[in-house]
Order: sequence, then structure tokens, then C-alpha cells
Amino acid sequence: MTNHVTCLFSPCKLSRFNCAYNNTLQRCWKILNLCNMISRLILTNFRNHTSCRFSTGGHRNVIITGANGTGKTAIIEAVSMLSGDRGMRGAPMTDIARFDGDGGFSVICELSDDTEICVYFNNGDSNRHAKIDGDAATLSELAARMRIVWITPREDRIFIDAAADRRAFFDRLAASFDSAHAGRVARHTKLLSERAGALKAGANAKWIDALDAQIAATAVAIAAARIQYAGEINYFLTDAAVSVDGMVESMIMESNAATAERKYLEYLKSNRELINDKMILDGVNKSDFGVFNRELNLPANLTSTGQQKTLLLKMILAHAKLVHTKTGATPIILLDEAVAHLDKNARKKLFDELANASAQVWATGIDADIFADIVDATFVTCANGNVSNIIGAQGEK
Repeated sequence: MTNHVTCLFSPCKLSRFNCAYNNTLQRCWKILNLCNMISRLILTNFRNHTSCRFSTGGHRNVIITGANGTGKTAIIEAVSMLSGDRGMRGAPMTDIARFDGDGGFSVICELSDDTEICVYFNNGDSNRHAKIDGDAATLSELAARMRIVWITPREDRIFIDAAADRRAFFDRLAASFDSAHAGRVARHTKLLSERAGALKAGANAKWIDALDAQIAATAVAIAAARIQYAGEINYFLTDAAVSVDGMVESMIMESNAATAERKYLEYLKSNRELINDKMILDGVNKSDFGVFNRELNLPANLTSTGQQKTLLLKMILAHAKLVHTKTGATPIILLDEAVAHLDKNARKKLFDELANASAQVWATGIDADIFADIVDATFVTCANGNVSNIIGAQGEK
């Protein structure tokens, strides 16, 4: 994270994210009984799993252990696809299908309310398909039912990697509440590409005017969603604060959305020159998110690897509480190599917080003993694409 980002955390800016929203959430916050957790999972020809099925026994925590390459991550990748997304690895469907299989795969889960959700891909198809209780469904319908968020080793560097990676990460979180947000971000990227092409081709001003109007409207909607998400998740973060900085976001916070759209449209109209055959344009495509560690009084990027991992986990737990508060749904948290970089005390604190999270948590790791303190858990052991399933923290069958 650059110095430009670390200067975002003035008390004035942080208070903007928390004002007004705190009172609203405090009135509506309540702990609901967990519902719609995954009770059974079945994989067919998924990665190295020929046929894998197990029950969670209705437990809130699903712990998947085994040596490297035995299929642990494949299981939670399969769960990530149940939200209608391409999955936490974003891999092509043909790469997910088992190498020596028939070219297709399926992921089926049964929820605690007896709903059955299926995502499948057939050899020769251009995309995956979905079913709910046996009937054809759209991928967006899955997103409305399944609130899934994940952390992989790739996210461990989110605070020190490029701004584009942080934008993608936070935009994915914000889309948990605004299903159109991901579509707006994709549309904005497409519109920028069309604008660059129009400028290179010397298109007439009316065409570019129309593109600029669409870009401005889409950019303001994206920025507003980011600002709202930062303010909402901050309510549940006691040791950290999230902020977002960018041209359009600043325009909104200084006035309102309508004024910001007008001002940004003026900016677009005054910046139609190409530099070295490239379009240089500021906007939501350049915005950055900052995370400040209040406990250490440091920006997250200046803390240790373990402290960054701890803060990332706190953010995901806060996100889960926010999902539960706003929607009443039980979010599913996927933690690949969850305890990497954490010492014994940090692991204990994480497990205590997981026990209080209004979520179902799926975590992977090599050593099952590290997870001994987790309560209300199902343990799954992977070995060469096969699984053994022990239901219950005490190991009862």
C-alpha cells in the first residue's frame, strides 16, 4: 500500500463512515438462530474427487485436514461455486473437471431447511448451470440464497499488493448486499474500453457524450456502494477501520451523488485526449481501500505478516456479522489454510471469535491437532481424493 493510501485515516474521514449507521444497526442487531447451513455436500468429478460425499451433522464448523494435494482446497472451492460465482480460484470450468473424468462435474449441497442446490458443468458446455430443488435456476438466484465469502493464501497479501487487488476484494464483499454491484463494476470496465476505442477511432462527439454519461452514472453507483460498505463494516470492527479513497468517492462525500455525477461528467468531457495512444482517466478504476489497525495505531500494510492475517480474519468475521444483521441469512466463511502465520494465542482468539460468529465456517489445514479447540465441529480428513467424515467435535459417529 502506498503512502498515498496510508494518509486516508484522518479522524474526520473515519467518523464519516460510522456516523448515523451505528444507531441504526444497534437498534436492529440481534442474534438469530442459525439457518440454511450446509448439511450435506456431494462432489462428482470435481478436481481430484471422483465421488466425495459427507455430512456436516448440522455443525457450525467444518474442519478439513490432510496432506498437501489431497483435495482439501478442492472441497471449499466447490462450496464457493454454490454462490453462483466462478469459484474462489476463478478457474476455467474445463480445468475444474477431473482430469481423467468425462469432462464435466457437479456440486450438490443440501441445506438445513432441506433445500437442494446444484451447480454442474457438462463436457462441451460454454458455462456452468444451476438447479434448486431439481428445477433449473439462474446463477444469480444462487447468489440470493447463498452468502459465501472466502480467504485463500492469495488474500494474505491484500494489504500490500496492488490497489487493483484490494478493489476486487472489497468489491466482492460489497456485492454480498448489492447483487448489481459486481455487474456495475464489469459494465464500467467495458464502458471504459469502448470509450478508449471510440477516441482512437475519432468517433463523433455525440457518441462519446453518450458513453461519458453512462460511465459517470455507473461510477457514482459503484463509489456510493463502496462508501456504504466501508461505513457498515466499520460498525463491527473494534480494532480496525476501513476507508475508501478516490476521485468519485471524494466527490460524493463532499456533496451528494447527483452533484458528484455532474462533476465527474464534466471531468470526463474535459479529458478526451489520448497520451501515447492510451486513455489516462481517473475514477473508480483508480480508487483504493485502506485498512487501519487501531490496536497498533498503524496502517495494515506496515504491520507484520501475522498481524495482517489476524486483521484479515477479523474483517471477514465482521463481514459475516454484517451479512447476518442485514439479511438474517447465515453466511458461509471459507478459510483456506486458516491458521497460517498465526501463533498459538492468535489461533485461540480466532477460534473463540469463530464460536461466536453467526456463520458456518469451513476451514482447511494440514494438522488436525491445531483445530482441537474448535467446538461444534465436523472433521473431514482427505487422502488422495477420498474423505473420511467424523461428525461432532468429540469424534462421535
